[in-house]
Amino acid sequence: MEDQIILIDKPAGISSFGVVAKVRVRLRDDFGHKVKVGHTGTLDPFATGLLILLSGKMTKKSSEFLKLDKVYEATLKLGYTSTTGDPEGEITKLDNENIDIIEIKNILKNFIGKIKQTPPRYSAIKINGQRAYKLARKGQKFEIPSRQVEIYSIEILEYNYPELKIKTHVSSGTYIRALAEDIGKKLGTGAYLTALRRTKIGKYSIKDAKVL
Repeated sequence: MEDQIILIDKPAGISSFGVVAKVRVRLRDDFGHKVKVGHTGTLDPFATGLLILLSGKMTKKSSEFLKLDKVYEATLKLGYTSTTGDPEGEITKLDNENIDIIEIKNILKNFIGKIKQTPPRYSAIKINGQRAYKLARKGQKFEIPSRQVEIYSIEILEYNYPELKIKTHVSSGTYIRALAEDIGKKLGTGAYLTALRRTKIGKYSIKDAKVL
């Protein structure tokens, strides 16, 4: 069937557009002709996990999937910052000591509910018609307006300083890189993402996804 919802478990090191290209080739081989394929929200190249792709006539429904909430497992490295909020940026070590887990739990409570978040400079958001990450790479100065997002829950999965692994359920439009950086600022330690895995989008689960 050409009109499909395709769940993919994206590996690290490939862009979401790269995943789309691979699936497009496979469907062309299966059906013997070109099949339209699109994604419903990207993951950064370093991130892994659930991507929802749509093919054929289903691509017309992409806007419905963009609005769905999401669940992520994220690993933060405290005591460091990154220019991009992830391992691909320039990493700076800060002079900090171990933070007690009780203090971390108290700080995380501040992020539950509706919050204002400023998307990362290295993001695909358009500023005057250009992608923010392209402007950032050119060293240009620009402002990204903050937006309201909602954090439904944050759970600590593991903590062994400087690494903090959390599971978070968030609304559409939430940037986990920005959340990690904001948590680091609140703790006074700095933080960036070393790993990110998306496990759910709405009712769709990584358990049902196919590996490339």
